[in-house]
Amino acid sequence: MDKRFMNKTALVTGAASGIGEAAVRAFAAEGANVVISDISADGQNLSEELNRQGGSTVFIQADVTKEEDVKRMIDAAVDRYGQLDVLFANAGIGVPSLIHETSFDDWKKVIDVNLHGVFLCNKYTITQMLKQAAGGAIVNNDSIHGLVGRQRTGSYSAAKGAVKLLTQTGCAEYSSRGIRINNVNPGYIETPLVDRLPEPVKQELVKLHPIGRLGRPEEVAKAVLFLASDDASFITGASLVVDGGYTSV
Repeated sequence: MDKRFMNKTALVTGAASGIGEAAVRAFAAEGANVVISDISADGQNLSEELNRQGGSTVFIQADVTKEEDVKRMIDAAVDRYGQLDVLFANAGIGVPSLIHETSFDDWKKVIDVNLHGVFLCNKYTITQMLKQAAGGAIVNNDSIHGLVGRQRTGSYSAAKGAVKLLTQTGCAEYSSRGIRINNVNPGYIETPLVDRLPEPVKQELVKLHPIGRLGRPEEVAKAVLFLASDDASFITGASLVVDGGYTSV
């Protein structure tokens, strides 16, 4: 079986767990050199595990809200592998709260990671890709809440809605330069964050998905790999919804 990402380098942020970890494992299985980045040092364990299995990965600890960290992360990826072909800008946080109860500090924290972090990762990845003859592919992890609102998601939805338009703007600016930029928009996924919710809350979330369950990280990862691959060569500026029908009802 041909591996779609042989001789290519993929960078995944927020990669130590959840959707990011699933994407790292999927890219590695498809032959990619994988740059694993996270604010947590736990990404080192994932890198060592995959390398023992014959993969080619490196862990770079970075905070996507810090410009110097993002520059260092991109430079380290290129120094290690010579090029950067794929970015999955996955790092994100949420602080559920009604708008009138949201502190300005929490608002700024969510916007900083979910919007400013995506901007910085896109900015410096694009800068690198413009130097490469082959261009590249960027997938931003948006959300169903970049498409529809829900109670207690004010700061999160505001950031994710902005990511959608940032992606479309990037499509307009760089598609002719060989750089495709798309979003993946997951529903509620079985990640460590969701697993920590009380069971009644989880069951209420399940009811919001007509498919009758929450998503699995690997299901989102497969969508990310499709958008990043040559199989999606005519897709750019799109939002691929992976939500079990959440936004259809």
